[in-house]
Amino acid sequence: MSHEQVFLRPVSEADLALLEALLADPEAVGPLQWYGWTDQGRLRRRWAENGLLGEDQSQLAVVSGGEFRGFVAWRRRAVVPAAPYWNVGIQLAPDARGRGIGTEAQRLLVDYLFAHSPVVRLEADTESANLAEQRALEKCGFTREGVQRSLVFRDGQWRDIVRYSLLRGDARPG
Repeated sequence: MSHEQVFLRPVSEADLALLEALLADPEAVGPLQWYGWTDQGRLRRRWAENGLLGEDQSQLAVVSGGEFRGFVAWRRRAVVPAAPYWNVGIQLAPDARGRGIGTEAQRLLVDYLFAHSPVVRLEADTESANLAEQRALEKCGFTREGVQRSLVFRDGQWRDIVRYSLLRGDARPG
């Protein structure tokens, strides 16, 4: 567990190169998040347009020990238009993983989203093999809802996803 203070802030232009590496470098992304090459200019175009803080999709930098360590993200989802919710995620640099930074960053994101948007539901998805992320979500108060079979294609095969949710009124640790 990290004893460094963790905080979230808007992504700065200085963060973009590190952020791009976290999204494009297979070594930095890690084996459970690498889905192949994508449009490398997309991130900078989005940053130039709205600083990665859009109405339907946003990202904040995760900072610990005074350094950029990764990002948290959320995107609008809705089963019906009148009841939107946020789907949340995180990506950390390899040297930040396994230190509690991700759990704390996700706690901060939960607090931020419930304080600054009227949604009643947050949800998160992770591959069934990603046990560390499942533990982090549970430490933040998320409830495991179930497994969606063969939902994502990665590394030549279909993978199962575990879906988690956290409702505004749910009890949360700490």
